[in-house]
Amino acid sequence: MKLAIFDIDGTLVRGSTERRFWRYLFAQRRQGPRQILASAWFLARFLPRYGVHVAKKNKAYLVGLATADVAALAEDFVAREVQPRLYEPAVQRLQQHVRAGDTVVLLSGTLDPIAQALARHLGVLHVCATTCAEREGRYLAQPPSVHPFGAQKASLAKELAARLGADLRSASAYADSAHDLELLETVGSPVAVRPDRALLRAARANAWEVVVADTRGDPPAAERSYM
Repeated sequence: MKLAIFDIDGTLVRGSTERRFWRYLFAQRRQGPRQILASAWFLARFLPRYGVHVAKKNKAYLVGLATADVAALAEDFVAREVQPRLYEPAVQRLQQHVRAGDTVVLLSGTLDPIAQALARHLGVLHVCATTCAEREGRYLAQPPSVHPFGAQKASLAKELAARLGADLRSASAYADSAHDLELLETVGSPVAVRPDRALLRAARANAWEVVVADTRGDPPAAERSYM
């Protein structure tokens, strides 16, 4: 069984889904003084622990919201705002893996309700995304219990492969950021999709495949894929 691992933000979807989701929640009147203050307090409280990555760990804007409500909102958000922003070359690769019978996994730092809704749209069965702290069906202003980011993404990929009975040496991974370098280095077929500058340098140095949009615009008029 071959494994194909896809990042979401910047890879399957143009831009940050979670940033857009926060704006969506604000428009839906699900952000008030409690959520704003909790988010600010999280930054101050956990800055010494997380340093420059504290904002990525900050999910306190969900505090007090019912998990079931957020899941329903995420479903609507993905339909309205994420599906139109899908990056077609990456989606086509995902569909090719599905047709080939490979096991596709979405491995992303975005919120699990967003990733799950997107997985249903794409017909993907396996998801590993950010799991936020909760109690009695409501979110807490605490660090996430699972947060696929940086080195943890690579560790989670190894756990997923072991659970699914897959060999990472025959696996593919698709990602856009230098934060995903360790993940890409764990698989046999790494692919840099619309990579940032640091990842592009690493991809070229390692002769990895690179998929980028035509420089004339986004969405692309054409796709360049080269080794």
